[in-house]
Amino acid sequence: MKLLKKKSTPLLKCLVKHHVKGRVRLHCRAFKYLSEFTPVIESKLSANSHIKSVSISTVTSNLLIYYDDGFFPLSRLVEHIETIISNYSVVAFQRERSEKNQLTVNERRLQEEPVGTLVRNVLLSTFSLTFSLIRKSLMRTTVGSIKNFYSFPAIASIVIGRSIFISGFKSLKDAHRPNADTLSAASIIASIISGNPISALTIILLADTAELLTAYTMKHTRKAITSMMSVGEKTVWKQLDDGKLQKINIEEVRKGDVLVAHMGEKISVDGIIVSGEGLIDQSSITGEFMPSSVTKSSQVFAGSIVKNGTIKIKTEKTQNETAAAKIIHMVEEASQNKATVQTMADRFSAQLIPLNFLLGAIVFAVTRSPVRALNMLVIDYSCGLRLSTATALSAAISTGARNGILFKGSNFLESIADADSLIFDKTGTLTQGNPVVESVITASNDIDPKRMIQYAAAAEETSTHPMASAILDKLYAEGFDIPRHTDINIHVARGVETSVEGQTVRVGNEKFMNENGISTINIRDKVHHLALKGENIVYVGVDDKLHGLIGVQDPLRDNMKKAINRLRYIGIDDIVLLTGDQEYQAEIVANRMTLDRFESELLPEDKAKFTLSLQSRGSKVVMVGDGINDAPALAYADVGIALGSKRTDIAMEAADVTITSDDPIMVPQVFTLSRSTMRIIKQNFATSIGINSIGLVLGAAGILPLFWGAFLHNVTTIAVVGNSLRLFFYDLEKRRL
Repeated sequence: MKLLKKKSTPLLKCLVKHHVKGRVRLHCRAFKYLSEFTPVIESKLSANSHIKSVSISTVTSNLLIYYDDGFFPLSRLVEHIETIISNYSVVAFQRERSEKNQLTVNERRLQEEPVGTLVRNVLLSTFSLTFSLIRKSLMRTTVGSIKNFYSFPAIASIVIGRSIFISGFKSLKDAHRPNADTLSAASIIASIISGNPISALTIILLADTAELLTAYTMKHTRKAITSMMSVGEKTVWKQLDDGKLQKINIEEVRKGDVLVAHMGEKISVDGIIVSGEGLIDQSSITGEFMPSSVTKSSQVFAGSIVKNGTIKIKTEKTQNETAAAKIIHMVEEASQNKATVQTMADRFSAQLIPLNFLLGAIVFAVTRSPVRALNMLVIDYSCGLRLSTATALSAAISTGARNGILFKGSNFLESIADADSLIFDKTGTLTQGNPVVESVITASNDIDPKRMIQYAAAAEETSTHPMASAILDKLYAEGFDIPRHTDINIHVARGVETSVEGQTVRVGNEKFMNENGISTINIRDKVHHLALKGENIVYVGVDDKLHGLIGVQDPLRDNMKKAINRLRYIGIDDIVLLTGDQEYQAEIVANRMTLDRFESELLPEDKAKFTLSLQSRGSKVVMVGDGINDAPALAYADVGIALGSKRTDIAMEAADVTITSDDPIMVPQVFTLSRSTMRIIKQNFATSIGINSIGLVLGAAGILPLFWGAFLHNVTTIAVVGNSLRLFFYDLEKRRL
């Protein structure tokens, strides 16, 4: 059961409200957000000769349409309308999300409160409370008098609680509504007037303690991310035109400058190595556990550490342009994107604040007891709900960042927890995105496999095609040499041709072989065998004879099968493969991974449309990809996840979550972290609402003294905030706290 949340109709879904022959009234929530597009939508619908008239109301989100029911069955008409509305889906989704995140009251942003100020307030209130208790034991104070405002605890309460009073008054002035601080300020003033200034100090101390824990969590999150991704070096060595080195500030570095990085230093820019070689640790960017060996022409990233050697780097990106800076900026923006549950907590608590004032008035009217009425102000739901929710989400983002999972906003934590459908791209996501030679099959026993590989490498030496790279990698791995050859002729979409030792070598597809009189009939059974294994087949012919086949395959990522099993275990019902590859390739991968279904030979816009079609049926969709062609689907999905160190910048920009590691096990870990976060938030809601409700009842009955009412409320707040802090210690691998 969702926490205080009713499942709504999908945004783009059209529901039939009333239907008679040739006339139907439909309801679609998207119309509410598309007022300026309604004339265009009406025009597009009216362009169909079988639709007689169309009228859209953005106030009621209804569409009234008269149509030829002899041509248009109702189901087909609804499908036609939904297809047209889907063209405006991005605008509607964005506006709905923005509306959900609008707050009804103005609350203090604890992430903007200096932790030092909150620490000072806690220390001051602790000292003041201790001093007042000692003083009270030695002196009698006047109760129920205006003179109470001149007492030490009263003055201390007003001074220390200054930010509470300012925030509470500002909410009344600007939003014309009380907020949590308005309620706290009222309870502090009422405590002082009733002769209980020590209760006022207690309220402030416990409230400041809870706020300190929340603010510390947010600061720790930002610090953890910045520390993890920090370039670190304030000055760098720049090579001048005369070859000499000059130390300059990092702010002075410009694109094209050549910098020198020595052993033990952090690389400060993104760039290309122009000379030198070394061993670098770039785990903060790519997620690679082992240090990488780099030489001339290797690409390096800011934030990487030179473990061994000295390298010279030509600067391509500086400071805010680097991959590290983009990731830092992306995660720092997370606090701006509130989760629905956080917005709901703020709204729910805001709606209950006036209730506290009303309860106070009712209790006073019935009992004539100012102490009982004051309990209605001292005990409230808002602090515990707001602070614990914000703390939980911030702690989860921090834990994710430490483990290489970067969330753009806390709203995506909640969306992942609600997801029931998962889409995988194939190349570079399910697979490694790096084709390798899996099979080398000769046409007859008298042909040397080594020689065939050398022939193929000679013809492919200058090609940039992935399969050519796989053949060359195979040659180098075996320690073979490329034989001398003549110029290479390229036959587009067929193959390549060269001459080795007077023999014509042709490498390409079956059509290329047949066009040159090379028969492939005798090897058909072996071709079929490789195709069943999902290998792409490269034919190698010498003069007029076929020498054999080379099977090239993009291997599945290590642990991918285990990752999918874990996703099944945690309840992901629908796992789909979308790819631009041919159908037989997609089918083989889908069968190996036991996916529910697949779609092949898709363009990027086709992937986006498929994502929208799932959402239109009410599914909460997560898309996992890594390339430029995945960007539209990543953007359209409820949550887009960019996976792996080879992900493109465009994929990372379009995605809502970035996983820096190449390990697919991180995907189910994102889900478990999100669900654990939402589970803790639910625990906090139940605890805060339950205990404070009991406190209100006991306070109204006169059973719970004012001091203990304040104590119960604030201790509950601290307890739920502390429960949220457990997410700092969440173990992603063991999937438990």
